[in-house]
Amino acid sequence: MRDWMAALLERRGEGGVAEWNARIAAANPADEPAVRAWLTDHGVTGYAQMLLVFERFGYPDFFTASADELVDAQYADRPALRPVYDRVVLAAHSVGEVAVQARKTYVSLLTPRRTFAIVKATTRTRVDLGLRRDGADSGGNLLGAKGLGNDTINVRVALVVPDDVDDEVVALLRRAYDASA
Repeated sequence: MRDWMAALLERRGEGGVAEWNARIAAANPADEPAVRAWLTDHGVTGYAQMLLVFERFGYPDFFTASADELVDAQYADRPALRPVYDRVVLAAHSVGEVAVQARKTYVSLLTPRRTFAIVKATTRTRVDLGLRRDGADSGGNLLGAKGLGNDTINVRVALVVPDDVDDEVVALLRRAYDASA
């Protein structure tokens, strides 16, 4: 995740993390809000800004954890759901070139262009597979996904056991992937 955020900053064409760290040190803003304001004034927002704030004030524990550590923590108190997660990720890799990004509370599945799905152990007995389905409404197996991951994820499928990741779920993954590729 850090590398991805650093690449965003470098694509701006005004230097990488080291150069921006030096600029921030020279400006010497007093605190985090001042750093954020200074970066905004210099056109650095979003994930790139978050990275530079972390560089200045320290990274949170979840950010420095490995992907395996993050996923292990998500399923530590619900081990019966880990095989569901594993099955979803395996199925996602069958639909195309998928990057897996572990976050503190969920895992994002990305095409080379954008996030198309998330996997989240929402309760102790259910994993939600959230999908980006532009124009799709809930109905049938597709439930509303308000508050699941980010605003681009608009529908979800509730999964309880690994066998719930069936041909229909793989087809839903494929459609979401294809629409986001």
